[in-house]
Amino acid sequence: MAKANAAVSPLNRAAAAKPSKPASKSKNKKEKAPAKSPAKPAAKAAAKTKAPTKAKPSISPKIPAQQRMIELYYWPTPNGWKVSIMLEECGLPYEIKPVNIGRGDQFDPVFLAIAPNNRMPAIVDPDGPGGTPISVFESGAILQYLGRKTGKFYPADERKRVKVDEWLFWQMAGLGPMTGQAGHFRHYQPANAYGVKRYTDEVHRLLGVMNRRLANQSYLADDYSIADMACIGWAIAATRIDGMIADFPNVKAWIERLRARPAIAKGLEIGKELREAQANDPRAQELARKILFGQRGR
Repeated sequence: MAKANAAVSPLNRAAAAKPSKPASKSKNKKEKAPAKSPAKPAAKAAAKTKAPTKAKPSISPKIPAQQRMIELYYWPTPNGWKVSIMLEECGLPYEIKPVNIGRGDQFDPVFLAIAPNNRMPAIVDPDGPGGTPISVFESGAILQYLGRKTGKFYPADERKRVKVDEWLFWQMAGLGPMTGQAGHFRHYQPANAYGVKRYTDEVHRLLGVMNRRLANQSYLADDYSIADMACIGWAIAATRIDGMIADFPNVKAWIERLRARPAIAKGLEIGKELREAQANDPRAQELARKILFGQRGR
């Protein structure tokens, strides 16, 4: 991520980018006085005068128009994909601000002003509440914010919303962290038999929970929602471990169903070339290991 001027925060930059009102046209030209129409009796004029019709809003008042691009601070990982998928599903304009976590971009002071946990993804929405910029970090919080903003994929009905939240936080607290730990030990510490077995078994257990949930329904929270978007990237990663996808046919069918959605297909491809370039560079991989592992409080 290219360093920005530290004196200008992304929120201030977004506010400064707010389009100004167009200047009024010059009045130097002489205006012709409107021609006077013959006077009509008041009663007759009133009879012929139609009540003005109200213009229909082009967009529902509950779904505000997005005038400027949302800035997505992103790297192509299961957590980053959650937000790129949601933005694609909602049709919101956005631009990618790459945060190369293997190079240490997440420690840039400009990024830390948005995401103090030095983790991506994060967003800056220049058209936030009240028309003023807002930044949001943590992928689950971003999904909820965008769901409330657009009225899409995050139901307003409280009972339905609770169900979505249950599976969203199930992913945040379980499927994501456990799959990440399993991948870490299997890739970086394969000799640690306890760590490999501990986290591989837990991923298997979680996929079993998911498989039972999907036995009689198409999506995790009844209707397609941000809960499915949160889980798809991690489910794909989890089912690649030991070929365990064969044990969970309902999860496999759910993955295929979601990947058939154009927004998910596109969201999973965003920034793919960035990750591939790093994966093919041994020196970049070694640097990434030093940066990503063994972090302590600063």
